Amino acid sequence: MTFKIPFYDRVQAGAALAERLAEDADWRDALVLALPRGGVPVAFEVAQRLGLELDILVVRKLGTPGNRELAMGAIASGGVRVMNDDIVQYIHVSRAEIDGTIAQETHELQRREQAYRGERPPPLIAGRAVILVDDGLATGATMRAAVQAVRHLGATCITVAVPVAAAQSIGQLEKLADRVVCLHVPHDLYAIGRWYEHFEQTPDRQVVELLQRAWTQGGQAA
Repeated sequence: MTFKIPFYDRVQAGAALAERLAEDADWRDALVLALPRGGVPVAFEVAQRLGLELDILVVRKLGTPGNRELAMGAIASGGVRVMNDDIVQYIHVSRAEIDGTIAQETHELQRREQAYRGERPPPLIAGRAVILVDDGLATGATMRAAVQAVRHLGATCITVAVPVAAAQSIGQLEKLADRVVCLHVPHDLYAIGRWYEHFEQTPDRQVVELLQRAWTQGGQAA
């Protein structure tokens, strides 16, 4: 299998990721969980090509004061929280700043769950193999929260699948997940968008449209 770096867009990256996953194992009855928003177009391709059920796990990065892109941790559905203690100590974040950021991101997490899912109940996770998909990993804090969340909800086997990631994040996730599948681990990640030709922000509208398509099809391969 060959794939082009940088990836053209999230759709092409998802197709390449699905091809790699298809070589790895029998994914029968597995659940693909996308991390919105950027992970949804990638996960949609994975679920479509493997004929699997697609759903979402909403996770919010806890950005540091003055630099929202630098993650001091993350929260996920179900009350899961993961903190990056090294970052917290390095920039001397106060308890009040941490609590304020958590409150703000919790509100956004709840808004997104309602916007994306509506009245649809969450998927059954207990007793199932889960494939967690995002468009890339920088610090990996968001994905670590996702792994802990689905572990807490009873997933039997957790696979993290991404097109591109920092080596350090891969190493950390290999200690938490049962399997990590990544197509490209650059020596210097710099930013996830660097490894895509087109890396526009994924709008809420597109997330909802892709989820509705997947839910209508019921996890059947295209």
